[in-house]
Amino acid sequence: MDLSPIQNAVASGSYATIADACDELMLQVASRGIAYQEDWPFTVHLLGHIFANDLNSARFLWKSIPQGFKESKPELVAAWRIGQCLWTRDYAGVYDAIRGFEWSPEVAGLVTAFSENYTKKMFQLLSSAYSTIGVADVAHFLGMSEDEATNYALQHGWTLDSSSKMLTVKKPKIITEQKLDPSKLQRLTEYVFHLEH
Repeated sequence: MDLSPIQNAVASGSYATIADACDELMLQVASRGIAYQEDWPFTVHLLGHIFANDLNSARFLWKSIPQGFKESKPELVAAWRIGQCLWTRDYAGVYDAIRGFEWSPEVAGLVTAFSENYTKKMFQLLSSAYSTIGVADVAHFLGMSEDEATNYALQHGWTLDSSSKMLTVKKPKIITEQKLDPSKLQRLTEYVFHLEH
């Protein structure tokens, strides 16, 4: 079984393509009746779905993995722990699951990239949902200590009220660019012309 497309995606850092590459290759191998489970990179496959934020596919993959593999592969269980925390919206638990395991070199880059993307995503959600928020809450959502969370927020333009330990959110600038499509302009012209006559 040739796992080179998956290995190349991991090696090149093309983490967003891993889940699709794994799914496609698994279907090809299974359709030929080849026994693939012994050699299959279930951890990479599962983390690929988690990286792509496809929790439903991650859950279905987890359910399809034979129990013997789950029991004999602690890294696979650790990867699923991340998925469980995401599923239950246990924000701090996601970071605990990431930091709570010594990842193999094969998946360490993927886990690190997921962690960085997840932190950015959570920070964007906080930026859009709050105008002020407590330092402890930011630390909880970003999986950091209060000092780290404060520094991270200050680096992104937020301001700190030291007396109340509250951060004031710097709202992201919303840039809307209107593109004028000639066909839309033509339809609008015809519509206005029709109304006037």
